[in-house]
Amino acid sequence: MRTSPSVRRRLISVAAVSAALFTAATATGAMAQETAAPQQAPTAARTEAAPGAPAERLIVGYKSGAAEAKSNKAADADAVAKGRKAGESLDFERRLGTGAALVDLGEDLSKADVADVIAEYEADPQVAYVVPDRLNKPLATPNDTEYTKQWDLFEATAGMNVPGAWDTTTGTGVTVAVIDTGYVAHSDLAANIVGGYDFISDATVANDGGGRDSNPADPGDWTAANECASGDPAYDSSWHGTHVAGTIAAATGNGKGVAGIAYGAKISPLRVLGKCGGYDSDIIDAITWASGGTVSGVPANTNVAKVINMSLGGGGACTTATQNAINAAVGRGTTVVVAAGNSNANAANYSPASCNNVISVAATDRQGNRSYYSNYGSVVDIAAPGGETNSVTTNGILSTLNSGTKGPGSESYEYYQGTSMAAPHIAGLAALMKSANTALTPAQIESAIKTNSRALPGTCSGGCGAGLADAAKTVQAVSGSGGSTGGTTFTSTSSVAIPDNGTVESPITVSGRSGNAPSALQVGVDITHTYRGDLVIDLVAPDGSAYRLKNSSSSDSADNVVTTYTVNASGEAANGTWKLRVRDTATLDTGRVNSWKLTF
Repeated sequence: MRTSPSVRRRLISVAAVSAALFTAATATGAMAQETAAPQQAPTAARTEAAPGAPAERLIVGYKSGAAEAKSNKAADADAVAKGRKAGESLDFERRLGTGAALVDLGEDLSKADVADVIAEYEADPQVAYVVPDRLNKPLATPNDTEYTKQWDLFEATAGMNVPGAWDTTTGTGVTVAVIDTGYVAHSDLAANIVGGYDFISDATVANDGGGRDSNPADPGDWTAANECASGDPAYDSSWHGTHVAGTIAAATGNGKGVAGIAYGAKISPLRVLGKCGGYDSDIIDAITWASGGTVSGVPANTNVAKVINMSLGGGGACTTATQNAINAAVGRGTTVVVAAGNSNANAANYSPASCNNVISVAATDRQGNRSYYSNYGSVVDIAAPGGETNSVTTNGILSTLNSGTKGPGSESYEYYQGTSMAAPHIAGLAALMKSANTALTPAQIESAIKTNSRALPGTCSGGCGAGLADAAKTVQAVSGSGGSTGGTTFTSTSSVAIPDNGTVESPITVSGRSGNAPSALQVGVDITHTYRGDLVIDLVAPDGSAYRLKNSSSSDSADNVVTTYTVNASGEAANGTWKLRVRDTATLDTGRVNSWKLTF
């Protein structure tokens, strides 16, 4: 059926949808505010053992001036003395190559006993650190038959280091809502599918004979030539939502197919995209319902999601209506992950990539470069593998699919490329994190992903956020076994007007830090401006060195700058007065710095 002009006006166009998902040949639809975890005051000794952690031996590092740092006899005497205070029998076992002392705790110590011993060492000002002598084990490699083709999960160059996270968590207990084309049955995913909903209200778009209902099955989104807009070619069904869902939570260790990033998690498929795209209104209702909100005429959600993935989008800045739905979802504790878009353009001009309170994801290729199609810019938060199939098909992202060109056929696996494929990598990581630490807020999840990312091994013109996400390091951080969940935050909430065609500076005084600033200093800015393309933004260090955060651009016509930049400030002393310098390079448009912050 031909879509009427009125339908075409109100839909996210199929061209916009197509620009966001790429198949091996072409593609289809789709494409934070952070609160750093509070840093506790350091104790005399640093410990990486959680209170009450079971251990049989401890590794104790003494400060260089301590007698115990050089004398085995002194280290042994210290162990005996601390054991006596804790009511235990401790023995110095040997000196490690680093100079640290290995201390045996004896047998049958309870968790509380171990905590008491650790406390004695922590209280000693001559002890630099005390950590458990952990028993390591080899990480299992999934037996899924196609796993070796999933470079995006494990390759050292540009993979996301996912297997290293599986020893800690697999996502159990977390539901991820995939707001997309729905779900077509696939045996490598079925075990992890829970109830969803079909939110498509227009029967023509739905392509399943009706409007909204409780069945999110994907009947196919194929279109004939010129069906959505004059000049559009014909498209086969994409089965896009099923591909996205497989990346997040395909069954793993089942001897077939692919491995999912959070294979212990569940997927709730919410259908919003059909023929020619999908309405904003349907997407807004899906966001609301997925996160536990109430939608008129729709039954209460019994599978509330703690993570939402939206690999969809279109041109234009984020609307107030969409932003309100996202804000409410985040307020209910749901992390929202979105694709940056596939137009090789500034993501600030696309939605929902430009919305606040989301994790906006750019795509990288197998070498760690920004993929040629990926959007970029200051609103991008993080990068993840999205692949490139234009030259080598196997350099794409392999996931679950269906062979049907119109309606469903047999189940299959295919390589796709796109920021649609990058976003579910981050949604899967968010599910792993939430499973490992249920207390995490959406802001803390975003902060930890950024803080524990690594520099892109390739290049990214235009800006790809904090870097390439690292699943293992991030999960270790939020589970308390390594990494960082963020640091101390210094904030300026003094509103400062930006003069028209002029410059303003807003200061923050940092104190109580030692040494230099980090190599991944987080600079969060909240600037209101009626044409942000006029703005040049710099971070000015205490010694006057300037770090460019944003250049002016005649093509960046959206309003406001609300984002977080990452700066390598490791050459700067942390303490002192830092400044945010904002220069308006043209006349007519005005604004103000509402607030900004530094997270060390």
